[in-house]
Amino acid sequence: MSIGQIVFVVLLAGAGAWFGRQVMRIRRNILLGRDEDRTDRPAERWAVMARVALGQSKMVVRPVAGLLHILIYAGFVIINIEVLEIVIDGVFGTHRVFAFLGGFYDLLIGAFEVLALGVLVACIAFIARRAVLRLPRFHKPEMKGWPSQDAMIILVTEILLMSAFLTMNAADLSLQQRGVDHYVMAGAFPVSGLLAPVLAGLSDGGLVAVERFCWWFHIVGILAFLNYLVVSKHLHILLAFPNTWYGKLEPKTQVSNMPRITGEVRSMLDPSVPPPAGAPARTVAGVEMAERFGAKDVFDLSWKNLLDAYTCTECGRCTSECPANLTGKLLSPRKIMMDTRDRVEQVGRVIDAKGKWEDDGASLHSRISEEELWACTTCNACTEACPVNIDPVDIIMQMRRYKVMEESSTRAALTGMFNNVENNGAPWAFGADKRMDWARS
Repeated sequence: MSIGQIVFVVLLAGAGAWFGRQVMRIRRNILLGRDEDRTDRPAERWAVMARVALGQSKMVVRPVAGLLHILIYAGFVIINIEVLEIVIDGVFGTHRVFAFLGGFYDLLIGAFEVLALGVLVACIAFIARRAVLRLPRFHKPEMKGWPSQDAMIILVTEILLMSAFLTMNAADLSLQQRGVDHYVMAGAFPVSGLLAPVLAGLSDGGLVAVERFCWWFHIVGILAFLNYLVVSKHLHILLAFPNTWYGKLEPKTQVSNMPRITGEVRSMLDPSVPPPAGAPARTVAGVEMAERFGAKDVFDLSWKNLLDAYTCTECGRCTSECPANLTGKLLSPRKIMMDTRDRVEQVGRVIDAKGKWEDDGASLHSRISEEELWACTTCNACTEACPVNIDPVDIIMQMRRYKVMEESSTRAALTGMFNNVENNGAPWAFGADKRMDWARS
């Protein structure tokens, strides 16, 4: 085994091990949430996943962005077949190991190149939309700093990787044409063939250096990007599929009841129904968590809420459709998801440092204000707009429940309505005996 092969195997093993460790950390963080059964109606769930995650059905609602995203998505999926060949070549010291496929191999390489060009064009267009056209949804307050930088890092990285791939093929084609040893005649190069004349003045050794440099840059870049992916918004590439599979199948506007409260109401209305027993405390990160009404922190949300937070790609479609945000209110559904994910990460770091959870004096409410929570009208425009079926409204509702039921904190108008319901059995400030007075006047 050559030194190059040894270096490649070490890099591959190290990147794979680190990626696995990061994935397990994220899995641990997601499972900090409450248990929730999302396995009913499996056939319907597979259909939703196929349509929304695989078929990109909600992306094309906005045709320009949808088409560009499909180009990048297809390129990412299909070009990974080419990455498989690079990995095999790197481990065994071969070159274009799939060349024996003949005409089919030519078709594959040609398709890879066309897709690589499509990815390049799409990434440049996405950068232009952010930096030149400055679409408003990419420049909301929550997108300042790291979120904006993260998006640009991803786009620039994809441009560099695709450029390296095409330059590698251009040098390879030139070496094939010159009959240099080790470079077998294989592949079709409709795009990189146009770049080959630029390299014509290089010697055989110079071409080999260019081809090898781009080969290493491409594969090391992919391994680095794999590990960057799990700490960036690009994690949705992996999580979009499980997130849509486990998504809400009931009508989006249907708000879930709290079983404990439902049981209490039934018991009050019907004395023969025994009051529900309190839920037993559950142990999370080495600490017993008592049952709460609503959500104070990420432990009180469900694991699906936390999966939603990690799946968010910060595209801003939810915020751009939110009536509250459009009318100048503070609420941004995208920020709700970003704040939830940031809080989960913060909790995870405490657990990593201490070996268990220790109260850090903060909570989800430290990041999301009452003004944001009460601005939501629960219209579910955000959940309808989300390309991967994320549900910010559920998190908002659970946090509002905590404010009302645990802290007795509501808006003034709601306080009056609650009092009327309790005293009069209706939202209005008069008793049942006066309800028909309007008809007599």
